[in-house]
Amino acid sequence: MLVTAAFVTDREAGGTLLERMRERHWRISPARADGGRTGRPVGLARDVLRIMLSVVERGDDATGFTVLPKRRPVERTFASLMRSRRPARDHGTCADTSEAMIRWSVSMVMSRRHARRAR
Repeated sequence: MLVTAAFVTDREAGGTLLERMRERHWRISPARADGGRTGRPVGLARDVLRIMLSVVERGDDATGFTVLPKRRPVERTFASLMRSRRPARDHGTCADTSEAMIRWSVSMVMSRRHARRAR
């Protein structure tokens, strides 16, 4: 997870996020990104970090809403995080505070899932 200022583009932050991911989870090799992450992050992942990064893009002939591969679990996770409303609120100008709120929401979602499986 990486929280940045609003003026930082996804392409700029993508390289930083991949480097952070590689430091913490060095065994991860395949990763997916959406169409906005092309360019520098793909080259960095392939050449420097040795991560196979596949970019999932919409087809050129697609109009309106189209379901993309492996997108549903990600969107479902985002939806469950937004139900806690903590990430949706502006908790200040500090990125660390925003990351803490997201981590809190993720821990609540994961503990609920774990409790349901334990039953």
